[in-house]
Amino acid sequence: MDRLDPAPVSLRTAFLYWLKLGFISFGGPAGQIALMHTELVERRRWISEGRFLHALNYCMLLPGPEATQLAVYIGWLLHRTRGGIIAGVLFVLPSLLILIGLSWIYLAYGHLPAVTGIMKGIKPAVVAIVLAAAWRIGSRTLRNGILVGIACAAFVAIALLQLPFPLIVLAAALAGVLGARLRPQAFQPVGGHGAAHARLDAERPRALIDDDTPTPEHARFSRARLAAVVGVGVGLMLVTWLLLAAWGGARGPLAQMGWFFTKAAMLTFGGAYAVLPYVVQGAVEHYGWLSAPQMIDGLALGETTPGPLIMIVAFVGFVGGWTHAVFDAAAPWLGGIAGATVATVFTFIPSFVFILAGGPLVESTRGNLRLTAPLTAISAAVVGVIASLALYVGREVFFAGGTLQPQAIVLGLLAALALLRYRVGTISLIAACALAGLVLSYWHV
Repeated sequence: MDRLDPAPVSLRTAFLYWLKLGFISFGGPAGQIALMHTELVERRRWISEGRFLHALNYCMLLPGPEATQLAVYIGWLLHRTRGGIIAGVLFVLPSLLILIGLSWIYLAYGHLPAVTGIMKGIKPAVVAIVLAAAWRIGSRTLRNGILVGIACAAFVAIALLQLPFPLIVLAAALAGVLGARLRPQAFQPVGGHGAAHARLDAERPRALIDDDTPTPEHARFSRARLAAVVGVGVGLMLVTWLLLAAWGGARGPLAQMGWFFTKAAMLTFGGAYAVLPYVVQGAVEHYGWLSAPQMIDGLALGETTPGPLIMIVAFVGFVGGWTHAVFDAAAPWLGGIAGATVATVFTFIPSFVFILAGGPLVESTRGNLRLTAPLTAISAAVVGVIASLALYVGREVFFAGGTLQPQAIVLGLLAALALLRYRVGTISLIAACALAGLVLSYWHV
């Protein structure tokens, strides 16, 4: 059959999609990546499976929120630098606004029983979303026993041995380097050569950015472009920090937040959970921006709102700006908004720099097995890491406080069935589970 090229995507169409994604991107990085895969690879066909996974593997190597970086990468491929900036900003902005609102309610009005019930309903859905993501990505990535073995080893390493995520990524990359020499056919990227792949390529619809689509001009490596991107990114952060220091002093809360969250952005290998101990140590114990119980409440809010899980930094910044009255004690919410904004900006600017500067280098590696085999192995390891995340979140939800939670287990099983068997949309599932949690909170069974 003929494989027709899809129509080009306008910047307006992409803008509306990234805006929608920012409001529905529940489920942490696994759920967000699954959402983008379903919409961009399967439905809209903006990018092929192989190009999607190639970009994802690079993002997994970087510090910072990988789902946000993946959105920036795809937006950049589609519409140059402005497309990447639009995709990244809209992926984060709705979460920032929602967390500012929830943080204000949290500090101004305390805990609401209705909110507690809704969050109890959403958490089992989050477990199901992560499990479904592991299944969907694994079914496409784990194409042979070697890749399955790498995924299982990664699961054991992070879930049982508690090895750091960067070490797991390094081990997977080394396995890919060795595998490219000993069993190169096992590490061929998706859409690789061979009769089976040729038949599948002929049958599937083409994507706008397909496996054989030439690298666009703006995505080709240039030393001048690399220097310009790095210079603008570093300069923007430096100028912003100097302005904060000039206004409130280098030891003022906002300047301290800028420096602290810049360091945190460089340590977020493996997602938000990997950097949370560092954030707790700095924000709670060193700077005293918030208390330990407040930090736990912030994590709960971060888990049940759209956007990257690392957006918990917005809550930390809001509470710190509120309690330290960085503007006017009569209007602490102004300080809260400033703190949340500063924490978010300094956490995410490095991610934009990593993608816009490093993307051309990554695009130049496509088709080179010596370079793609390590990324293929990392992709397999990621499946095991996502499964370990499902185990971690499931343990916290289904055995909260060390006590079995039958209602949460039943709700989680129903949510998983709805996703995997009936392919219910994520936003519909979140809404249904939130309603169920609200009903159960007032109807004690």
